[in-house]
Amino acid sequence: MDFSRYARRRPRMPSRPRGMLAIGCVLAGLCLFASAANADDADLHNPGYDRPGLGFTPEALEPGAFTLEQGLPDWTRARQDGTASSLYTVDSLLRVGLGHQLELQVGDSFYNRLRVTGGTPGYASEGRGDSTLALKYVLPSSNPKFSWGLLGSVEFTDGQRDFRNSQKQYLLGLQLNLQVDEKNSLGAYLQDVRAGGSDSQIFAVSDNYQFSSTWTAYVEAALEHDAGSRGGALAGTGVAWQITKRVQFDGGVRHRLGGEVNEWEAGVGVSIYFGK
Repeated sequence: MDFSRYARRRPRMPSRPRGMLAIGCVLAGLCLFASAANADDADLHNPGYDRPGLGFTPEALEPGAFTLEQGLPDWTRARQDGTASSLYTVDSLLRVGLGHQLELQVGDSFYNRLRVTGGTPGYASEGRGDSTLALKYVLPSSNPKFSWGLLGSVEFTDGQRDFRNSQKQYLLGLQLNLQVDEKNSLGAYLQDVRAGGSDSQIFAVSDNYQFSSTWTAYVEAALEHDAGSRGGALAGTGVAWQITKRVQFDGGVRHRLGGEVNEWEAGVGVSIYFGK
């Protein structure tokens, strides 16, 4: 599970988003389509979604199946030297099953809005962010209660000026999951991002509890270390609501515990599964 699936986005320090209505209409139509098909889904196996939270689900979609996971939006807030910045991101992730425990992922943040306050003068900007291409591989496990997987991605520099990286970023992530009992599972996530000869790391742990067939909640804690010896700790919580076997809504929030990391990270989103 991950709000920012690839490189962690930190608002750059130097209304209502346009296009949100169109995105909302498209998603509403997809939700209605998926819900209408739900009556025939008694035997449907959905391997889960990568939203929300840090990390990803160590399961791959069946060949030809795909999911759309959409932020509505995700938000980060940072403070530095008396200046505060807020970044709203409407990010999209398309996951496609390839077979042989492999999954292709294509991501983009088609709309971003950055607002900086506290400086003289203030600053606001909006535009498209970078695109990503990733491959997930689910590693073999002889224990049915234990699953693990690898995720490798590249984030390109094709976004608009305020929302693109200065160079390509390469990510390698490892997710470990242990199903403790029928309702409770534990997770650990390790991530390394390399850009321009420097590395940044994240280590996160989570506890997920399924209250019912449709409601799941989680808590998580993470340590970050950025290139240049910056880093810190965050903790957060969130929920996922599976309104049908094909449609899930989610929401979550993280807060800085200490160090030089984002003060707040939060988001809401929807995930839709298309498969047999």
